[in-house]
Amino acid sequence: MNYFLYLFGFLPSLVWLAFYLRKDSHPESNQEIVMVFFFGMLVAIPAIYIEQGLGSISLNIIFYIFIGGALVEEFLKYLVVRLEVLRNPELDEPCDFILYMIIAALGFAAVENILSLTGFLKIGDTLKIISARFVTATFLHTICSGILGYFIALSFYHYKKRRFYLLSGLTIAVLLHGLYNLSIMEIDGWQQFILPLIIFIVAGTFLSRAFRRVKKLKSICNH
Repeated sequence: MNYFLYLFGFLPSLVWLAFYLRKDSHPESNQEIVMVFFFGMLVAIPAIYIEQGLGSISLNIIFYIFIGGALVEEFLKYLVVRLEVLRNPELDEPCDFILYMIIAALGFAAVENILSLTGFLKIGDTLKIISARFVTATFLHTICSGILGYFIALSFYHYKKRRFYLLSGLTIAVLLHGLYNLSIMEIDGWQQFILPLIIFIVAGTFLSRAFRRVKKLKSICNH
């Protein structure tokens, strides 16, 4: 087995990582970026077992897609940032919340991409799969987690409504993730591409505007 091909699994995440890091006018330390990325990869392992366990006991496909899949993955990515980043003194800008959520998501997506290559040894097949995942699954992880990061940032400026903003962000991320999974798992034909395309356009536009909005907020170092 040519394990070199699985290195391609990292490429979509690394390209998106370079893209999003350019949005940060005050770059974070490389050590913290690597740690969050690594922990994002790490939580993908329990996510696989949890999803398999819930899939084996759930008779409802909707429950499995939204709870057993989307909720599990979005919550675990959030948990990485909550445990590794939120008390870090380097966290001093609102856009950091979005960036770190995206970094955790890219680590998670890297593991998914590597696993998706299992059984494919030809370079042509590998490139096709990774190219497809670059503009679909990997991008989906960034926008879902990025939007949750935006609501986390807002929660620091609306302390009395912190739980409301956290739950709102998590709910939106789960709905977007679940709708995407539903479309690729349960819809056939050309209609299978319509819902993901709508999600990417609407959510991607929202995330882009969220970046611009949080950059206008004051530093959170005193919050």
